[in-house]
Amino acid sequence: MCPVVWLNGTHGAGKTTTSSLVQQLIPDSRVSDAEKVGETLMDITPGLPETDNFQHWPPWRQLVVDTAHRVLDYTGGTLVMPMTVLVEQYWREISTGLAQHAIPVRHFVLHADQDTLRGRIEGEHPVPSPFRLEYLKPYEEAARSWLHAEAEVIDTTHLSPAQAAAQIVRRATRESSGA
Repeated sequence: MCPVVWLNGTHGAGKTTTSSLVQQLIPDSRVSDAEKVGETLMDITPGLPETDNFQHWPPWRQLVVDTAHRVLDYTGGTLVMPMTVLVEQYWREISTGLAQHAIPVRHFVLHADQDTLRGRIEGEHPVPSPFRLEYLKPYEEAARSWLHAEAEVIDTTHLSPAQAAAQIVRRATRESSGA
């Protein structure tokens, strides 16, 4: 099994739920949410330069790499990492950084059509999150321009999170065993 199974996709695609299910199916694996690295950076006082997304802070990308490297060095096994990365340069920094530590990555994108994503986001809370809705268009652009060519796409439009998790594990296991 690959040391990092990265679950990308926009809000509402099912990354968080699916990552937990993937972790349950892969022996000796852990979920490591790169958003927690961003939350740590947001807690710095006084704050870092103003931004609408912590991914724009260069330390976030390097700290995601360093955290994965250190945790894998300490525990071994597999890290399942659910995190939306829609800026190609940021993905390149992360994937290159992991490669420099000889950490292979299986990059999956959980995809759903725009209507499904919007419906999931609007159904999550009594008041839909404007932040989450704002990422539908950037996801659509990233999917069209680079993201779907860069990763293995799992269309979750008509899949349960358990079905998506099973597909991810099946693909990752089949290809890592050379079958």
